[in-house]
Parts: sequence; C-alpha cells; structure tokens
Amino acid sequence: MARPEIAEVRKLSGDQILEQIDATRRELFDLRFQRATRRLEQPHRFKQARIKLAQLLTVRGEQQSSSSAS
Repeated sequence: MARPEIAEVRKLSGDQILEQIDATRRELFDLRFQRATRRLEQPHRFKQARIKLAQLLTVRGEQQSSSSAS
C-alpha cells in the first residue's frame, strides 16, 4: 500500500473522509492486536496507517474550518 498523496485525499467528499478515518482507525487497532499476539508480519504498516490517518484528519479539519468561515 503506497502512501496516499494529500492532493488525492483533498478530492474526497466529507463522508468519504469520515469512512476512511474509521477504516484507518480499525486498521490501527487490528495492527496493535496482531502485535500483541505476535502475529504482525508487516510492521511498516503502522507508519503508513498513522500517516494516512494524519492526512485524513488534517483535510477534515481544513474542510470544517473553511465551512465555518463561510
């Protein structure tokens, strides 16, 4: 899974961003569970998921601040 570009994330609608935020948080939970049970095979996915979540939350915050300023 390649790291998504922020420009691609900005093209998403508000609902799509919320869905992806939920999915990424579930993925991080699953990764933590796999690490705890020593079944984690791809530890690099932690970093990728955290970066993706940060991008999604940043874009969501930008959209909220622009809608409240209007």
